[in-house]
Amino acid sequence: MPLDELDRCNSPHLSPVSETFVPIDWAVATPRADRVRVRAHTCDCMPVAYELCQAAGLMFIRRTSRGEGATVVHESPWQRVCEVEELWRRLLEGMAR
Repeated sequence: MPLDELDRCNSPHLSPVSETFVPIDWAVATPRADRVRVRAHTCDCMPVAYELCQAAGLMFIRRTSRGEGATVVHESPWQRVCEVEELWRRLLEGMAR
């Protein structure tokens, strides 16, 4: 995507992935709570978008991949707020995927 188009986006984009990135243990999303609050999200102009979510006193990251006529949703492990906030930061900086 050209840089001028990225400038018009209102949400953050991920930094390029680092050679030393830590893989996130993604699992197929399954309903675990009645309500989920999205605390932050990346721009959805790319085929893969991420959301920082909170529910039932825990946080997790939701990854939504769109393409080939299908949408696939995965989630990181549900963990304590401080752990997932750190994972979110690392994801945005390219240190985790």
